Amino acid sequence: MSHVAVAVIGGGPSGLTAAATLAPLVDGEVLVLEREAHTGGIPRHSDHLGYGIRDLHRFVSGPAYARRLTTMAADAGAVLETEAMVTGWAGERTMQVTSPRGVRTVSADAVILATGARERPRPARMVPGDRPDGVYTTGQLQNLVHVHHTKVGTKAVVVGAELVSWSAVLTLREAGCATVAMVSGYRRAEAYAAFRSAGRVLMDGPVLTGCRLVAVHGKHRVRSVTVESLTTGERRDIDCDTVIFTGDWIPDHELARTGGLQMDAATRGPVVDTALRTSRPGVFAVGNLLHPVDTADGAALDGRHVATAVQTWLGRSGELAATAAETRIVVEKPFRWVAPQRIAAGAGIPARGDLLLWTDEYRRLPKLRAVQDGRVLATKRTPWPAAPGRIYRAPWTLVADADPKGGAVTVSLA
Repeated sequence: MSHVAVAVIGGGPSGLTAAATLAPLVDGEVLVLEREAHTGGIPRHSDHLGYGIRDLHRFVSGPAYARRLTTMAADAGAVLETEAMVTGWAGERTMQVTSPRGVRTVSADAVILATGARERPRPARMVPGDRPDGVYTTGQLQNLVHVHHTKVGTKAVVVGAELVSWSAVLTLREAGCATVAMVSGYRRAEAYAAFRSAGRVLMDGPVLTGCRLVAVHGKHRVRSVTVESLTTGERRDIDCDTVIFTGDWIPDHELARTGGLQMDAATRGPVVDTALRTSRPGVFAVGNLLHPVDTADGAALDGRHVATAVQTWLGRSGELAATAAETRIVVEKPFRWVAPQRIAAGAGIPARGDLLLWTDEYRRLPKLRAVQDGRVLATKRTPWPAAPGRIYRAPWTLVADADPKGGAVTVSLA
């Protein structure tokens, strides 16, 4: 068995940033365990600009961003181990690690879970029809095009209209594949207007909002898909040889679940407080494991934020760092979830001073209200919209006056 000061599980933006921040500050080794052959996470496969804006104040491509974060962590003194998968827990903050070098046990004074999120593939979305070749998620598409330089088809239908969906359009264009349609169940495309406007220039077909994909046709290769209007029920077939399922994210939460962490039924990730502490002492969680799915730089800022709480935990020599006084934050429809979910005494404000929410309805100038034990804590209006398919940020001051010893705080639209 080996022992480290901090074990970071996952070498994506949040894990690498956490390691880079902590390595110069803690007494002992900071070890990053990454199951892939290279660190960097999803950006490593996204060979287009748009990364690093909020954390690095740069505007770089995904691979360049991944390399920069990797270099920062290594230069800070963190140990980066690739092709190393944590396959289970072997005790309190003790993990079983499997790699080509064998199976071993690693214990740590603190553990940071940064396992990220993944898109749901077609089977998980229960889309019926034939089972031909040519059906991918965005991650599979980008891996084929940017890493293996493989052709994917000539005419594609993209399912979803989130930010990652437009990333898929860019990748398809680079591969010489035209996007003949984009399908979204919402009344408007989910991504920001700037991305929608630029993205449509790259498309060779319409964005079909208020629709869903109901069937895939083709014996050996995709031949066409059937799209249905959610309002009229009218169906139409679209000829294509490629289908890309984008978005509809779910956290890579298996390790968190098997570790006995308290989980949030809505996010399907671990429940955390504003310091990103989980229900298990000395175990922290960051990035898109908590709130699928934020941008890469947003997840990276979680990694930077968690460093303070980890240092506090390490300084207490194993004492319980979580406070006894805490309450939950809950949401009402159209909000689906909120993160962080706990307000704990002494935990401070969350990363970037924001509550993160997910909405199922578009609101142009939303007015929010927070209520605890029948008392209105605050009402806030944001100049930015609450829109499906992307993180909505609400100011922490909305719930800052909550009593950690009181009842649950309910956040709703006023």
